[in-house]
Amino acid sequence: MWVPLLFLLVGVGLGLLTDFSIPQLYSNYLSIAILAAMDTLFGGIRAHYEKKFDQRVFLSGFFFNISLAVVLTFIGQQLGVDLYLAAIFAFGLRLFKNISIIRRHVFKIQSKK
Repeated sequence: MWVPLLFLLVGVGLGLLTDFSIPQLYSNYLSIAILAAMDTLFGGIRAHYEKKFDQRVFLSGFFFNISLAVVLTFIGQQLGVDLYLAAIFAFGLRLFKNISIIRRHVFKIQSKK
């Protein structure tokens, strides 16, 4: 459990120390891809606490969710419709649900100690 946290800290540190910027054209794609990745990450943490974690499901979900979100954003931009808002709503809802379930598992574990 400490390895993902270590890499998260390394990634945040590298992001803060470098002067890398994303062109405005790709900001919608990047934001929806990050949201999809966070949704999959918290879904994996939830599955770990529920002892249902499967690495294949996690990796396939990670790449599939990001790809689907980016494709929705691309199609929306081509049609002139903000389709990425549907993905933001769906991933945001799942993200908050997963975080609340993780929080309950953590509180349950701490109350047993």
